[in-house]
Amino acid sequence: MLAKRIIPCLDVKDGRVVKGVNFVNLRDAGDPVELAATYDREGADELVFLDISASVEGRATMIEVVKRTAGEITIPFTVGGGISHVDDMTRLLRAGADKIGINTAAIKNKSLVSDGARRFGSQCIVVAIDAKFNSEWGEWEVYTHGGRQSTGIRALEWAREAEKLGAGELLLTSMDADGTKDGFDVKLTAAVSNSVGIPVIASGGAGLIQHFHEVFEEARADAALAATIFHYKEMTIQEVKEDLRKKGVEVR
Repeated sequence: MLAKRIIPCLDVKDGRVVKGVNFVNLRDAGDPVELAATYDREGADELVFLDISASVEGRATMIEVVKRTAGEITIPFTVGGGISHVDDMTRLLRAGADKIGINTAAIKNKSLVSDGARRFGSQCIVVAIDAKFNSEWGEWEVYTHGGRQSTGIRALEWAREAEKLGAGELLLTSMDADGTKDGFDVKLTAAVSNSVGIPVIASGGAGLIQHFHEVFEEARADAALAATIFHYKEMTIQEVKEDLRKKGVEVR
């Protein structure tokens, strides 16, 4: 079994890290370059950098911020936001990204996933899925444009399709749990993890140290991503890892 990963997430808007609840009410959380360097020192396994307003504003991810961030860290670095062409992926990888995260653009143009996987390898392509429970369906629906637009697409179907297209990993965010600190969406994460054969990163809802153990043990997540609790020093990455080790979970 692969060791479980703990991944801080930098949601970046206008060059600053922000965090909200259920994708709204954003508040400032600091400078992305400084936070990235701190998390590298503190033992993060990877880092995710999401330019959360790029797709909405129709512009490319901030290359300069990516370059500066990559220059401060040694851990794998996933960058997403505003990526609509393979050329965008090339620019970000040259700027220092290790993996490319695509969400809205993958829904609009599914060949972007397969083209990116062919060009750079599946291990480089992370399909991000923002999902919200649809009570009429009794299952989860995919949203795009930073959680602003519903798609009518079922999350489990899209997860399976993304894998077939060549995604090497899924970054699964529960919009219902996001920023609530009530725990990861175990049902959603388990449903997706059981539907695909590629790693699933659980995102949204971490608030207590036991939430990490729950999502690994009950939902079979391969990695857990968090923002608020790390940005505002409510707990450290090492504290999370130590708790997991005590509970028999293999971590790096």
